[in-house]
Amino acid sequence: MTAAEQLSPDNPFAAPSDLPYGLPPFDRIADEHFAPAFDAGLTEQAAEVAQIAESQEAPTFENTVVALERSGALLARVSSVFFNLTSSDTNPVRQRLQASIAPRLAAHHDAIYLNPELAARVTAVFEARDTFDLDPESAWLLQRYHTDFQRAGAELPDDKQARLRELNERLSSLSTRFQENLLADSNDLAVVVADAAELAGLSEGEIRAAAEAATARGEDGKYVLKLGLPTGQPVLASLEDRALRERVYRAATSRGNRGNEHDNKAVLAEIATLRAERAAVLGYESHASYIIADETARTAEAAVGLLERLAPVAVANAKVEADELRHYLAADEPGAEFEPWDWAFYAERLRRDRFDLDESALRPYFELDRVVVDGIFYAASRLYGLTFTERHDLPKYHPGIRVFEVFDADGAPLGIFIGDYYTRDSKRGGAWMNNFVDQSGLFGYRPVVVNNLNIAKPPEGEPTLLSLDELHAAFHEFGHALHGLLSDVRYPTFSGANVARDFVEYPSQVNEMWMFWPEVLANYAKHHETGEPLPRAVVDNLLASRKYGEGYATTEYLAASLLDQAWHALGPGETVADVAKFEATALEEAGVALDTVLPRYRSTYFAHIFSGGYSAGYYSYIWSEVLDADSVEWFRENGGLTRENGDYFRRELLGRGGSIDSMTAFRAFRGRDPEIGPLLKRRGLEGS
Repeated sequence: MTAAEQLSPDNPFAAPSDLPYGLPPFDRIADEHFAPAFDAGLTEQAAEVAQIAESQEAPTFENTVVALERSGALLARVSSVFFNLTSSDTNPVRQRLQASIAPRLAAHHDAIYLNPELAARVTAVFEARDTFDLDPESAWLLQRYHTDFQRAGAELPDDKQARLRELNERLSSLSTRFQENLLADSNDLAVVVADAAELAGLSEGEIRAAAEAATARGEDGKYVLKLGLPTGQPVLASLEDRALRERVYRAATSRGNRGNEHDNKAVLAEIATLRAERAAVLGYESHASYIIADETARTAEAAVGLLERLAPVAVANAKVEADELRHYLAADEPGAEFEPWDWAFYAERLRRDRFDLDESALRPYFELDRVVVDGIFYAASRLYGLTFTERHDLPKYHPGIRVFEVFDADGAPLGIFIGDYYTRDSKRGGAWMNNFVDQSGLFGYRPVVVNNLNIAKPPEGEPTLLSLDELHAAFHEFGHALHGLLSDVRYPTFSGANVARDFVEYPSQVNEMWMFWPEVLANYAKHHETGEPLPRAVVDNLLASRKYGEGYATTEYLAASLLDQAWHALGPGETVADVAKFEATALEEAGVALDTVLPRYRSTYFAHIFSGGYSAGYYSYIWSEVLDADSVEWFRENGGLTRENGDYFRRELLGRGGSIDSMTAFRAFRGRDPEIGPLLKRRGLEGS
């Protein structure tokens, strides 16, 4: 009897879902189902791996590599649901289980990749690869497995492997704690406002939403401003009350840094130290060197070199922008010192004056449903022939999500897209895409993907009107969703966005171009009450204003990226006793220390690198943007929004997932290596 068969038949994870596309049966999944399913899943895959490793048959591609691909089906089912929910809808029960299961999963991973018999079989297959007549995707899979075993430490002596196991378990626990601390402190620091007069500048809908958020927290008659993940908060662009802007900003920048039970300083410092030690055990100078060796950049020096090339011009532009904004503050409050919480507010005023553009006045034209259906889905239909049908009959993990069945151009069923757009206290900050089911020809699986945003939910019956940042996030994350939905690979290892970390943002950034593409914009940017299109003059001003503020935007991004590299350039044995001092020194030495422009994420709430998958990899956004900007030029040169272009991009890039070297895929699409010129032009950095 298998481990799965030992599970209670009432446990929804005991067998594959019978719902369309293998959609998890959320209506039958309860918290008590996760722990036994994890236990059974771990046991089952351990037995499967042992059978592969101990086989007396000569190692072959099928009985070793493909067998590994087939292993762990139950564990994959429960993990995909559990970790999606701990990000988007957690609770104390799930948090406790996450804290206990994370080190067990790390140990389980090590038990596979540090298994000497299994590693020997993979190596034997790799060395005999020319005898197996493998197709290109299979040959690449074998290459990846061989590399992954080496990078995991399979060839290290026993004492070093034992230390690796200890490090990996501890690091998994620390990353989970960082995430839990950040969520708790972000909720605790949400700004409570007693007097509605202080909210001047916010729309009526935003004020009502803040009132409802307060009521939900037992603060009747008050208003609550929740905190988004980055340093800058959207409300800072609108709030007229300078003291309240300061309160919001200080709350955002103090997360994980208050010396309370949710303080992240010691947690992140230990993470950085242990990662440095692990890199040394694996034979690398630093964690950054270890991580980037397997990315398209190849070396930390190359990644940092791009950041350092852009930094001086970005900082110079930011200083010019700051001087312009100081004049506005001086007119309002003579003698006042310009502060970071003033930036967004006066930048918005400058846009109104210089470009006759009021971003708050744009919101009525960016209603969520219309953006999704008439904008995002419309562009996907024009490019790839996709159609979307909302399924109200399928179960949901939260009442606020939307479920769509996706069909290909020929009407064939393609997959499921889930939109989880609204913020809640049980949801981590930011925006992201994830899979519930990975596309795979090996298993015959079609994809189930989800987009998460953190939009404030309006009062019941009122429209959800998006800011420009939220609009941008919606198009960006759907680019990731397309990477998953259009995946056409055999092996699940390569499905969708399972590509090099510094390549993963590339398709999502390309999808941003359709946000302001004339045909797409005209189709969705209509006033939610009157249906009138966004006036042509406003569109012209919007497009003209897009380069303004790139000094600030690029500097805050580069500061975060360089801070990431500083943390992960630590060598073995190096420790950090004072996180604030380390951060300040790193920014100063990188030339991006500006009092008025803090990093997009400061260390104590930098979830991307301390609890996400971007450690030593936050540079990947700008690295990918080089490819993105170059690709946008290709689309413009070749007619833009056409099926021919979409099908070509799908065939050469989106559909191939990680089944080919990432840069090889780019060259096949573009016909050459990427050029940086389009990125420099886009960001106003031509002098760099």
